[in-house]
Amino acid sequence: MPTMLLEDLYRLMKTGHVQAQGIVDTMTQPVVVLDQRLCIANANNAFVKAFDVSREDILSEEFFRLGNGQWDIPELRQLISAVIPRAAAVIGFEVRHEFPSIGQRTFLVDARRLVHPDDNSPNILVIFDDVTERQRHEVEMDFIVAEMRHRIKNLSAVIRSVVANAKADNPAVVHFKEALLGRLDITFKAQEIAARGGAVLFEDLLKDAVSATAFERLDWSGPAIEVDSPKALSVSMILHELGTNAMKHGAAAAPEGRIRVQWDIEEKQEDRMRLILQWREEGGPTVSRPANKGYGTELIEGLTAHMGGNVELSYPTNGLTARLIIPL
Repeated sequence: MPTMLLEDLYRLMKTGHVQAQGIVDTMTQPVVVLDQRLCIANANNAFVKAFDVSREDILSEEFFRLGNGQWDIPELRQLISAVIPRAAAVIGFEVRHEFPSIGQRTFLVDARRLVHPDDNSPNILVIFDDVTERQRHEVEMDFIVAEMRHRIKNLSAVIRSVVANAKADNPAVVHFKEALLGRLDITFKAQEIAARGGAVLFEDLLKDAVSATAFERLDWSGPAIEVDSPKALSVSMILHELGTNAMKHGAAAAPEGRIRVQWDIEEKQEDRMRLILQWREEGGPTVSRPANKGYGTELIEGLTAHMGGNVELSYPTNGLTARLIIPL
């Protein structure tokens, strides 16, 4: 049951609106109104139907004595009892119980204090959201996702093994094989991060994406920024391409070379933020703009554009610099 629905009902019933009871009766969620003695002053049709009770039998009955005392849960009793004196609210309290007529169910309970405009008597509006099937579905989906992750991991291992064991005598083929293995590894690793859901720290993506050799030359600074899992793969691949290029042609290829990485947040609007990333290489071989755009450059530009951002690559003689802007 969304909080907003509880707030809407609270405002409607607090004003003593003549249509309040009719609206409550049309709701699909069970709703009861308790008086200051925690007895049922009213119950809607959904409550009567959901718990297989008679409205006449439950009116004026203490809420915690209904049925076999199915709602007499110490934590819930304490919360609801505190609603009236403290004008508090209970949001999303989970109740799992074996109900006499409907079996094992899970409910989220919301409760809010009401003060009637006529007699100033405090009542409590209580809403019940049956989430039994929703939770069962979530468990099933978690199982399916876990199984898919397991199969993808196995498939990834097979693909990597096939590429790694392929014979390569030509130097160009060897180079291609090494680049492909690196991109496969970072792709599989980032996919695993994305499959776990949630967000990941940009600093962790940076550490995982850059090879150990390049990481030794890395100096970084920036605030703790979380990247949503759908963008983790793209960001990881961009960082991997920059690190690979630095190791083969840039700062990480020279003994004194360093890679400076700085990032920050830019707030364009209240609900829109952008990651500003500066990658600067120093002390490596002399750099010049390549005559032709390589696959790595195209990959960086394409992935950045796919995320709705942009990238600027510069080639001063002392080292490559890259400035990326990525919407968060």
